[in-house]
Amino acid sequence: MQTELRGRDLIGDLDFSREEVETVLEVALDLKRKRALGEAHPYLRDKVLAMLFFFSSTRTRGSFEAGMAQLGGHAAFIESKTTQIAHGDTPKEIGEIFGRYFDGIAIRHVDWGIGNQYLNDVARNSRVPIFNMQCEIYHPFQILADLLTIVEKKGRDLRRKKMVVSWAYAASYQKPISVPQSLILQMPRFGLDVVLAHPPEFKLMPEIMDEARRQARKYGVGFEVVDDMQAGFKDADVVYAKSWGALLATTDQEEGARIIKKYESWITDERKMALAKPDAIYMHPLPADRQIEVSNAVIDGPQSVVYDEAENRMHVQKAVMALTMH
Repeated sequence: MQTELRGRDLIGDLDFSREEVETVLEVALDLKRKRALGEAHPYLRDKVLAMLFFFSSTRTRGSFEAGMAQLGGHAAFIESKTTQIAHGDTPKEIGEIFGRYFDGIAIRHVDWGIGNQYLNDVARNSRVPIFNMQCEIYHPFQILADLLTIVEKKGRDLRRKKMVVSWAYAASYQKPISVPQSLILQMPRFGLDVVLAHPPEFKLMPEIMDEARRQARKYGVGFEVVDDMQAGFKDADVVYAKSWGALLATTDQEEGARIIKKYESWITDERKMALAKPDAIYMHPLPADRQIEVSNAVIDGPQSVVYDEAENRMHVQKAVMALTMH
């Protein structure tokens, strides 16, 4: 176990080594067990977490807030529009001042070309850990929850297991690309052969793709890209299919919507799930566009693990906070 995590930031998925991520999983499982048994675990008594949101949230806010309370501390929900940030509070001032009020600062900021830089600017000026609740490049806590869920369902030895990370059709808006990017960075480190499936316009950032290939080489696993959803699903052990925007092609919402519209057939339905292994699990970070992105039969079906996955957000976040904020 790597136990020297006190004071550490978690902004990008590779900020923690594989061994440190394994430590997070160990602690998360222990905290999950304690919660199930009703054992008190106030490791962060009298500690306060600032949660600064520039983008709306259901699971992220709920899981950080509940998790912090279970650890004996408090989480302060701060909607950016209710602050003076629009009137001149700089990232430096947020880092300096919130770093003196609070024991950790969690930020969600997914604006294209802005969010990740903002987190890093705050981190440079903060004396306490900075946690990325999602930026436009990474979503590390979601992926830790995903990894914990896969380990629970498929065992610790994930070698030769195939995971498809697939684009899926969604009508709502150009969603961030941070989830698929974080998945392809983290999962190869744990032995999974990753297949990334998406239409040509839905490419991920080239530097992230290069890093994912580097991780796959380092850990001796497969990483390939296909432009066919069916090919991606074939013989998969883990199906992770969600929508993301054509943000490298265009940041214009209307143009993005036009591109998305071309691929309505990219829905995760029973026919596509039948191409995966019989015991394959279906994953999604939620919220999903039902009957558009995924059929009700799949998301509510026996292979779906979306609620266990959502629950695990809380356990991994508690683990990271307990390890870094004590």
